[in-house]
Amino acid sequence: MARIVQKFGGTSVGDLERIRNVAQKVKSCVEAGNQVAVVVSAMAGTTNQLVEWAKQIGPMHDAREYDTIVSTGEQVTVGLLSIALQNIGVDARSWLGWQIPFKTDDVHSAARIEEINPDDIIGRLNRGQVAVVAGFQGIAPDGRISTLGRGGSDTSAVALAAAINADRCDIYTDVDGVYTTDPRVMPKARKLDSITFEEMLEMASAGAKVLQTRSVAMAMRHGVNLQVLSSFTEASGTLVQNEEKQMEKQKVSGIAYSAEEAKVTVVGLPDKPGIAAKIFGALAEIYINVDMIVQSASVDSEKTDITFSVAREELSNAVKNIRNLKDDLAFERLVYDDNIAKISVIGTAMRTQTGVAKRMFEVLSDKQINMQVISTSEIKISVLIQADYTELAVRSLHDAFGLDTIG
Repeated sequence: MARIVQKFGGTSVGDLERIRNVAQKVKSCVEAGNQVAVVVSAMAGTTNQLVEWAKQIGPMHDAREYDTIVSTGEQVTVGLLSIALQNIGVDARSWLGWQIPFKTDDVHSAARIEEINPDDIIGRLNRGQVAVVAGFQGIAPDGRISTLGRGGSDTSAVALAAAINADRCDIYTDVDGVYTTDPRVMPKARKLDSITFEEMLEMASAGAKVLQTRSVAMAMRHGVNLQVLSSFTEASGTLVQNEEKQMEKQKVSGIAYSAEEAKVTVVGLPDKPGIAAKIFGALAEIYINVDMIVQSASVDSEKTDITFSVAREELSNAVKNIRNLKDDLAFERLVYDDNIAKISVIGTAMRTQTGVAKRMFEVLSDKQINMQVISTSEIKISVLIQADYTELAVRSLHDAFGLDTIG
C-alpha cells in the first residue's frame, strides 16, 4: 500500500464530465490498494472571474475580503468531486483549508504555508476514506481565510504530501509530462521519463508552465517525489526526483523560455556601496520579483549601470517605484523594454561537461539573434533576447543539442 496525493488543476475539473473523469482516476488509485488524498483547483476560468468581480466592486479592495471571494472556487470543486466519488462507491469527504488546517502567514493573497496538522486526515486515510482537499487556501493568524497566490494549488498538494509523509505526489495537468521544450513551439520536443528537482526548478523559473517554481522548491526541500501526468490520457508521465547518475549522460535536458519579460536599465548610477540594495530593496517592498541582474561599470568613470529583468506585467510598477527614488539614487536616466524574452538551456550535467555555453552562443550568433543579458548558474545558462526571435531561438537550440534524439 502506498500513500498518494493526487492534484488536479483547473482544466482537469473544468466541467462536470471532467470531474466525473477525475473521480474515476481517483477510484482506480484506491482500488489499486492505495491511500489517497486529492487536492483540487477551482474549475477552469472560475478564479479569473472571481478576481475580476473583486476588482470591479472595489479596485482598492481589502486583501482579506479578496481572499474570501477567490477561495470560493475550490470550495465548489471539492464538494462536486466528493459527491462524484460517493456516487461511484468511494467513501470521500471534502476538506477546506481551514478545516485541516493549513496555517499560513498573514500576507493575504500571497500567503506562505507555515504549518499543517495532518492527524485528522491521516486517521481518515487509515480508515480507507479519500480526503478531497481544497487547494490554494489556508487560514491566517487573524483567523481569516488566506490564499496562496500563483501556483497555490500545486503548493498545497506538495505541502500536504510532505505533512502526511506521502510516497508520491501526482500532479495531473492538461499535458502528459515534462518535455524538452514547449511542443507547441518545437513539434519534435521529447517527453522526459525523469528529471531532477534542480532541473525542474530551473525550468519552472525560466518559464516552463508545467509546474510552479514554488511547489518544486518545496518538494525538493521536503524530499517529496513528484510525477507529472495528464488527466485526459493513460500515458506514463515524468518523475521529478533526486539527481540520478544517468543524468550525467547528457549535457542538456531542456530548453525553457519566457516570452513575457521586460528589461530595465538604470543608467548613470553613482558607483558606490548601497546603491543596488536601495533599488532592489524598494522593488522587494512591493513584491516585485527580479530575475536576471547585470551591473556594468567603466574603469575610468565613477558611474555604473544596472540592468535587470522583471515580468512584463510588473514593469510599470517597477519603473514607477524606481523613478520615485531618482533624487536619492541620483541616476541619469531610466531605459526599459517590454518586448523581451528569456531563453534558458538547462541540464545538471553542465557541472562536469564543458562547451554548453560556447555552443549556445554560436547557435544564436548564427541566427543573428543578439543576446542583451547573460546569466549563468551551475546547471543553467539564460539570455535575454528580443521577443520576436523566441521561437527561432528555441527551435535552433533544441536542434543544436539533439534533444529530440537523446534516449
